[in-house]
Amino acid sequence: MSKLLEQLANLTPEQRAVLQLHLQRKSAAPVDTIPRRDRSKPAPLSFAQQRLWLLHQLDPSSRAYNMPLPVRLVGTLDADALQRTLRELASRHETLRTTFPVVDGQPQQVVAADGELEAAFVDLTNLREDEREPAATQIAFDEAHAPFDLAKGPIVRAKLLRLREDDHVLLFTIHHIVSDGWSLGVLRREFGELYAAFKENKPSPLPELPIQYADFAVWQREWLTGDVLAKQLDYWRRQLDGVQDLELPTDRPKLVLASHCGGVELLSLPLELSERLYEMSRRH
Repeated sequence: MSKLLEQLANLTPEQRAVLQLHLQRKSAAPVDTIPRRDRSKPAPLSFAQQRLWLLHQLDPSSRAYNMPLPVRLVGTLDADALQRTLRELASRHETLRTTFPVVDGQPQQVVAADGELEAAFVDLTNLREDEREPAATQIAFDEAHAPFDLAKGPIVRAKLLRLREDDHVLLFTIHHIVSDGWSLGVLRREFGELYAAFKENKPSPLPELPIQYADFAVWQREWLTGDVLAKQLDYWRRQLDGVQDLELPTDRPKLVLASHCGGVELLSLPLELSERLYEMSRRH
């Protein structure tokens, strides 16, 4: 609470006015709930998923949207609790058992009725002690760079590496079409809570989810139509009116497909300039 009060105290008068207006509008607006969809039918893709699906069609071998999540397990491994945890996660989250085939010319979300999230096992204890960490790093790299088949799936992989009897690494790799940075944090937290509970032979401590992501996708498609969609499109037409293509001189030919291989340029800014930039960013 003290941190929140400190953040509020640091707001500029303009920011406080915007916050107050936002809270007033939020309190006056009716609360919309996202309903559960008809589970017997495939669901459409959300707009964000449609963008990622299109990018995948342009380059199915791309690894640019793979999201790796390594989890270190130190201590005696409870294999039964681990498998039960993976099974519970797949049952709890439809996204972990979703594929994206083309139905009648359009990509659809198809959720399997049930699905096992199996972890492939790799034992590295046959290697020398000083070889295990490099080997685990290489396996993690290969897993993070292996492409997905969005139509056939699965679009989440799990691999368990044993470095020692009491030291394991669980590698999750998920395609961005069903995950993001926030979701990885949720997955890590829920994995920890479930594994801890199942090691003690306790039931899942997690409450049932009221909706799934495909429910949101259906709601979003139904909401963003008619006047709502027209206003959104009109806004961007006005913003982009008169914009011309940006032509930059380059000393290299443009690739047909982007490689996503970038570079890093480091520079130091004077303290005074850094503080001014920070202050400007805080104001806006």
